[in-house]
Amino acid sequence: MINGFITIRVIDIIDILLVAYLMYVVYNLIKDTPAFNIFVGIITIYFLYRLVKALNMQLLESILGQVISVGVIALMIVFQQEIRRMLLYLGTRYFKQSNFSLEHLFTPKVKKTSDVKTKSIHKACTIMAREKTGALIVVAKNNNLSSYAESGDVLNAETSSRILVSIFNKYSPLHDGAVIICGDKVYAARCVLPVSENFNLPPHYGMRHRAGLGMSENTDALIIIVSEETGKISIAEQGEIKEAISGKELLEILEKDFES
Repeated sequence: MINGFITIRVIDIIDILLVAYLMYVVYNLIKDTPAFNIFVGIITIYFLYRLVKALNMQLLESILGQVISVGVIALMIVFQQEIRRMLLYLGTRYFKQSNFSLEHLFTPKVKKTSDVKTKSIHKACTIMAREKTGALIVVAKNNNLSSYAESGDVLNAETSSRILVSIFNKYSPLHDGAVIICGDKVYAARCVLPVSENFNLPPHYGMRHRAGLGMSENTDALIIIVSEETGKISIAEQGEIKEAISGKELLEILEKDFES
């Protein structure tokens, strides 16, 4: 404990650090989105309320107090997408890394191998990149993607490079949209994905890149984008996109995420 004009306890320092980290997480989630300006406005109103209260301006204080009293409900409505992303970020980042599961408390720790056919996905993407065939592939991890699959056609077919290449052939009725892969199955095709709300994306990003990035902002899935114009392969994951990766890099990422 530090004594002086202000008494500072250890718990106060922990409190400040936790709030600072929470603010940092929120900032990362809402930066470059319309929600950022709303967030700045809310913070401004809050500090104005504190100032008015300190100056004992009772009428203005009562008005601002009423605004802030209903602010929690308003925040949940306005920031519902950002709250979803924050909960997803916390859940997938920490609980997955720590392998949190009640099953681990009662069963021996056994290393599991994913059913995702990484080599088939890699082969299909390299073929489509070489032929400049546009593709958008979502490979599921922990999140249930059934709600997105319902927007397309459920196939539930065995994953193979030939199936993926045939789906994204420009003459195929299923080529327009995304393919969702769950485990060793091509779960659905022609699926509609949420588009990213980031306003600062490069102008050369087409709808595939924007949809892939939007999907990575809303789920923990790995999204592979093959550009129809350039044939370059990109990866979207955890709200970030990595452009122009090689076939070797793609295979390494797939094996790291799904064969560990």
